[in-house]
Amino acid sequence: MITIDLDQIKDLINIEILVQRIEEGFIQYSNGNCVVPPVGELLFDNPNGEVHIKSGYVIGGDYYVIKIASGFKNNYLGGIPNGQGMMLLFNQGTGEPLAVIKDEGYLTDIRTAIAGLICAKTLSNEVKSIGIIGTGIQARLQAQFLKHISNCRDIVLWGRNKKNTEKCKEDLTRLGFLVRIVSLPNKVAKSCNLIITTTSSKTPLLKKLDINEGTHITAVGSDTPFKNELEPSILSMANIVVADSISQCLHRAEISHAIKKNDIIKDKIIELGSVLSGCKNGRTQKEQITVSDLTGIAIQDLNIA
Repeated sequence: MITIDLDQIKDLINIEILVQRIEEGFIQYSNGNCVVPPVGELLFDNPNGEVHIKSGYVIGGDYYVIKIASGFKNNYLGGIPNGQGMMLLFNQGTGEPLAVIKDEGYLTDIRTAIAGLICAKTLSNEVKSIGIIGTGIQARLQAQFLKHISNCRDIVLWGRNKKNTEKCKEDLTRLGFLVRIVSLPNKVAKSCNLIITTTSSKTPLLKKLDINEGTHITAVGSDTPFKNELEPSILSMANIVVADSISQCLHRAEISHAIKKNDIIKDKIIELGSVLSGCKNGRTQKEQITVSDLTGIAIQDLNIA
């Protein structure tokens, strides 16, 4: 068994290869070739934090993975990154542990940003302006990874905390973006045809009336049953609603809230892997509104591990 630490991991990252591998994983998952149990979850009130435990394998593959990733909001007070975690890789044939990947949550961030890249590449129109709601690591990574598929460098940014928003603007500017901060989330939506939501909000930040024709929204922040960034009626209005995992999204994230409020039915939802494989249509017309709901599935973790 080997141990790989964060510095080694960063030296090994190849975005182009990972995009290909994670796309293959989504397709395998939607084709029914994967075993992925329900997400394990630990929630804490004092201090505020959450831990997600994800596991899975491809039938007939060589490996299985167990991933533990956490987020503790007050870690910054001690100078510790909010996200932590590791991945454990095993031999699928024997159960032998092969690697302890001490990524400190980094690979979860990377594979989430890659999923956002894939959704934008697959579902959005030509990007005229990028809207980002939130100011954390995903706000930065989602923008950074979009540079692989889009020449757009205009960002409209909203965050709750003025200091954090200004810092996020500085970081994105260093990455080569022209960033404009706005005072309300709906001003992001009014200006952009690609919107990425990256917060842990428990109340909707975007409403149905905010969304312009031809917009694509990638929602990555809402990964528990309690988080909710989009008004459920946005999903009823959308022409195409894409889940990374229908089974997960029925119980967590934006789709779960829309299902509970009868704004959409399960039959309207399609999986990202089915779009990537060509089994289902993605965007077919410029004026369509599309939404992708990303909760993160273990096959992403397996393939990046």
